[in-house]
Amino acid sequence: MHKKPKSMGRALGCALFLLLLTVLPASAQRSWRISNFQSNIAVMKDGTMMVTEHISLVFIGEWHGIHRTLPIEYPGPHGTNYTLFIKVHSVTDDSGEKLKYEASVSKGYRDLKIYIPGAVDTSKQVNIQYEVSNGIRFFDQYDELYWNVTGNDWPVPIDHAAAFVLFPANAAGQLRAQAFSGVYGSHDQDVKSEVNGNQVSFESNNPLPMRGGLTVDVYIPKGILDQPSIFTRAGWFLRSNGIILLPIFSFVVMFTMWWYKGRDPDPGMSVAPMYEAPKDMSPAEVGSLVDDSVDPRDITSTIVDLAVRGFIHIEEKQEKVLFFKSTDYTFKLLKQRDQWTGLRAHESAMLSNMFSGSDLIHLSDLKNRFYLALPGVKKNILSELKQKGMYSVDPDSANAYRVLAVLLIASPFIVLQVTGMAQFFLAPGVAIFSIIAALIIVFLIGRLMTAKTLRGVRTLVQIQGFREFMNRVEGDRLRTMPPDTFEKFLPFAMALGVEKHWAHAFQGIIQNPPTWYTGSSYPGGYFNPIFFTNSMNTMSSSTYEAFTAAPRSSSSGSGFSSGGGFSGGGFSGGGFGGGGGSAF
Repeated sequence: MHKKPKSMGRALGCALFLLLLTVLPASAQRSWRISNFQSNIAVMKDGTMMVTEHISLVFIGEWHGIHRTLPIEYPGPHGTNYTLFIKVHSVTDDSGEKLKYEASVSKGYRDLKIYIPGAVDTSKQVNIQYEVSNGIRFFDQYDELYWNVTGNDWPVPIDHAAAFVLFPANAAGQLRAQAFSGVYGSHDQDVKSEVNGNQVSFESNNPLPMRGGLTVDVYIPKGILDQPSIFTRAGWFLRSNGIILLPIFSFVVMFTMWWYKGRDPDPGMSVAPMYEAPKDMSPAEVGSLVDDSVDPRDITSTIVDLAVRGFIHIEEKQEKVLFFKSTDYTFKLLKQRDQWTGLRAHESAMLSNMFSGSDLIHLSDLKNRFYLALPGVKKNILSELKQKGMYSVDPDSANAYRVLAVLLIASPFIVLQVTGMAQFFLAPGVAIFSIIAALIIVFLIGRLMTAKTLRGVRTLVQIQGFREFMNRVEGDRLRTMPPDTFEKFLPFAMALGVEKHWAHAFQGIIQNPPTWYTGSSYPGGYFNPIFFTNSMNTMSSSTYEAFTAAPRSSSSGSGFSSGGGFSGGGFSGGGFGGGGGSAF
């Protein structure tokens, strides 16, 4: 077999090695560092700071620029958020030419993406000038500049760092200073600090390591700087905790909506005792108009009213099972469907669904069945009130307005949060409090969104007068009224919640029990309207419980749970400012 000479193999190896030498060094030697970081800070009388950063950079290989990130969100007192308000004035190179940059805010940082032309195997300088509105901390006994000059998030070392801080002229001879260097949390003070009149200078003694920074701390006696007014601080607080505006905005939206849509007109009349219910109004309609909702007593008062008017007969049944007694009720239809004249829609729906299969039913037979018809009965009651012109904004429309209000309130906050223009959850406690307060405002004012027409409010005044009559009527007045007054108005008294007062007024006046109800014997063998009314309340509670009873749902399949777990002083990186950056 023919063998290749060894010299050919050596030549091929040398060629590959030379190829690697031409490719690898370009990437292996691509690096950058900060040769000098100098910050000049001018502190104004009102506490505003003008910061100018001179960042000298050394690039090895090809680069396009740097990111300078500045933290702007900090924990505030009592779980609030504190925002550092920074306004960038300029970004220039060492010759004063403007550099292109893009500013953005993300996750509590202001990011400046700065493009540096010709950043290839060279040294460049970037000058960033920005204004800080609230970088001074004001305490009761003194003020303080606690400022992270370089930041602790640079992924490269900083060969040299310095800061020069200039205060108002009256600060001369009154300042004290210290500084810290190293990685975040370090208490090292490998920094030269010098106070000269109203100027303080700081200079690192040694290079700062990767993620190392320079933080300065200046003690400022009271009287040198003007503390911001309470209105200015309140404005800062609101800008830092924008979510606190949510309850205020909720109130403005809800109140405006109520003012234009939910207010009732002035009835032009006052409440006076009325001896009759409003004309063409059923007990259920009367009760629903009072609170703009169909309550259980409105439904059950309809049963009693239909019995009073001769459509049904109610009989109480006592059954004994071992040592226990149970009560059931029998309803008998007295008028056939062709005799259902003068019935309102909700009354007709009530009878149709109760007696759908027989003219004689037990209350227990309606369990797990009548609940399907109950929403329709409630809807009929509200529809009839609307058809009678009682509402300009009926309860269903009021619900729609409440939903609209919630959308109007939440939308701007959601948009600002999603787009990153604002961060509302940096202080979770404040956010939770604000959301709960806004929900309470929406709930309370939202309950008032239902609005009546002039006819509706005047009818309501009549109902209130009728209720006043039933609450305060005396026996002498009742003796002059027709014999059927007690049972005729009993359904209205039940719907208005004054049936006990109504029954008490007839004590000793009525001797014969109503013919439409057959119940247990009365104490002493005499009819007692109070005892009878209590029986009506018991029957009403049992009836509504049966009407709302629904069959319990069942599910198929299996479920399981799985967890995957077993059952004092200053420092480097402290204060405002800081951040860091990177190259790209």
